[in-house]
Amino acid sequence: MEKTSGDSPAFTSHQKIIIAILALLQFTVILDFMVISPLGDILMKTLNMTTANFGFAVSAYAFSAGISGLMAAGFADKFDRKKLLIFFYTGFIIGTVFCALSTSYMMLLMARIVTGLFGGVIGSVSLAIVTDLFVIHQRGRVMGFIQMAFATSQILGIPVGLYFANNWGWHSAFIMIAVLGVLILIAIITQMQPITKHLEVQTDKSPFLHLWHTLSNKRYQVGFASIAFLSVGGFMLQPFGSAFLVNNIHISQLELPMVFFFTGLSVLFIMPLVGKLSDKVSKFKLFAAGSILSIIMILIYTNLNPIPLWEIVVINMILFMGIMSRMIPATTLNTAIPGLEDRGAYMSISSSLQQIAGGIAAVCAGFIVHQKTKTSPLENYDILGYVIAVITLCSIFFIWRVSQMVKTKDAVEVKDAIEIKNTVEEKDVVEVEIES
Repeated sequence: MEKTSGDSPAFTSHQKIIIAILALLQFTVILDFMVISPLGDILMKTLNMTTANFGFAVSAYAFSAGISGLMAAGFADKFDRKKLLIFFYTGFIIGTVFCALSTSYMMLLMARIVTGLFGGVIGSVSLAIVTDLFVIHQRGRVMGFIQMAFATSQILGIPVGLYFANNWGWHSAFIMIAVLGVLILIAIITQMQPITKHLEVQTDKSPFLHLWHTLSNKRYQVGFASIAFLSVGGFMLQPFGSAFLVNNIHISQLELPMVFFFTGLSVLFIMPLVGKLSDKVSKFKLFAAGSILSIIMILIYTNLNPIPLWEIVVINMILFMGIMSRMIPATTLNTAIPGLEDRGAYMSISSSLQQIAGGIAAVCAGFIVHQKTKTSPLENYDILGYVIAVITLCSIFFIWRVSQMVKTKDAVEVKDAIEIKNTVEEKDVVEVEIES
């Protein structure tokens, strides 16, 4: 439902452990992707990469993640979600180690593909776990905590990653992520209980038939489209963020950590508030407000000329507060679309399409943006901003469609519950009359 009255259900101790594990897990997965952006200027210079090459390096992860997600979708509801999480997270850690060992553009490209093959499924499995273990009126808060991983990756992960890169080379940033991943993997194995309730309601014996039934569901297709559009803007803007700051705004490599630190701090502040609000007010209205703020700030940001450090910090903070305030209501609404028997497959397909759409966006951004030399300003970054603004407007329409579908589904469920209650009461009355 779109509104709740009173307090939302409290979390159990096991639910709190799950939230902590998933938040830390998402921290490493997001950091693995996010750290590419601040390392972008270093990577393009040290590995002799063009903007188009770098766009492909970013999109390689997204495309492989999307393909693996589609391949895994049919099997996502056939196994214990804990076992799936352990398998794919282990592969993700191995892929990250390969990134650290890369010494050329092609090696890095292959390593990103391997990392994406495993990392792309982790998000969908995590969302399925959240949907299985938390009711709809808890999920806004849960997603608020988990999405704080984005902020934490900027506050701690990206500045630390840049510090490692500046002092011990960019390879060390990936080693740091891999070591942290091993510790989190141990926590998953020892602390998370098996999650198998979905196995009791399976109807499709064939994984491929299950995948087809999920893909061909008209209601689900609206959700897939909404999440795909949602991801495009971020994939277009982020890859060249550090290169834009260094070469256009004249922010030094040593000042970059400060920009990401304060940006992450603003997101860390806003996420719990948005999470609580999304459990109490209209999720669509919250999403629309965040989208409008994002469009305004993106158009300002992508048209900037050199300005003082404190000004770019403030603009970045407001920009990402708008961007991240869209993610929680949109993701929460999306989790309410599938039934229990389809959640794993739905989340896998949704995540895959998100990654594939993002990969296409990163490639397109690589061709829109140009750089004459390794130190010259990026060109056409303003055009990139206009494209992102239009796509963001389209995403508002699709999330509105999702919101309407969720309202209809809630109404049907309430009606069914009332009919069942009335039937039971009528049966009790009849039994009492017979006994009397």
